[in-house]
Amino acid sequence: MVERSQVTDVLARAAQGRASGVAVKNDGSVGFVLAVDGLDRAAAARLQGEAEAAVRALPGVTAVRAILTAERGAAPAEPQRAIKRILAVASGKGGVGKSTVAANLAVALAGQGYGIGLLDADIYGPSVPTLLGIDGRAQLVDQRLQPMTAHGIKALSMGMMTDPDKAMAWRGPMAASAMTQMIDLADWGELDLLVIDLPPGTGDIQLTMAQKVKPDGAVIVSTPQDLALIDARRAVGLFGQVGVPVLGVVENMSVFVCPHCGGRSHIFGTGGARETAAAIGVPFLGEIPLHASIREASDAGRPPATTASEQAKVFADIAGLIARRLSLGQVRSS
Repeated sequence: MVERSQVTDVLARAAQGRASGVAVKNDGSVGFVLAVDGLDRAAAARLQGEAEAAVRALPGVTAVRAILTAERGAAPAEPQRAIKRILAVASGKGGVGKSTVAANLAVALAGQGYGIGLLDADIYGPSVPTLLGIDGRAQLVDQRLQPMTAHGIKALSMGMMTDPDKAMAWRGPMAASAMTQMIDLADWGELDLLVIDLPPGTGDIQLTMAQKVKPDGAVIVSTPQDLALIDARRAVGLFGQVGVPVLGVVENMSVFVCPHCGGRSHIFGTGGARETAAAIGVPFLGEIPLHASIREASDAGRPPATTASEQAKVFADIAGLIARRLSLGQVRSS
């Protein structure tokens, strides 16, 4: 098996000091980050080819994948995609269940007949592979990343390309660049909608996405808690500043439903997201309960939206509203 130190030594020479984040898998596949700041497209492509070839020549290497990042400069290839609409799912703060909502909305929309992709743009804490039950690695074919398919959708995440035990010590612009490349340089095929699960907050990745990717709309996820709603307002404000329409607010963990007696308790308050949406003039899309079945299914990689349950109906109803607001049109014939 090839050693990480061997790969690092080779890249130190072949990548001109621009390589970092080296990851070596047990199956011999190697991944690394290649910074292409200041290089034009031709020079970046040439450097990528030389670095990958040098690593591929090492005994025991079975596959090589370079992830290009740049704080300045262009990506090494022109965007090639046929994506009709892009939806950003965002939150002002972490811990509100945004990724769970994003994944289940994507699955619910696919269940309604649309061609759906899901991009996990949380570079530092990717959770989509777990939510969808994906434990494989995204492949590179003809220099294009191949999203993986699960539960009727195409999905791509940094968690499908890097060592899950390694922290991504990237600055904001590098992470933002990686996100845009996963949109433009991946082989998404034809999609009615690409759902982007953004990291929480209002930083570099969110701004880059809003300004460069130009989504057709954004959905904000919050709990009823006042602290979360303050940050949700900031997220709405961010999209408003860059001209991305906010399609509405989703209240997650709206009420705790006891799995034993069916009793309902408003642990985080009640009606906060609905009231906030009304106050700032955006639609309220619906309430998702805090239910043990959602947590259990999510941890097991079986999105609740795929089940025959009350929770699945909630996701389906919200997904239907989003489809109408984005004017996705009629579903494809089977």
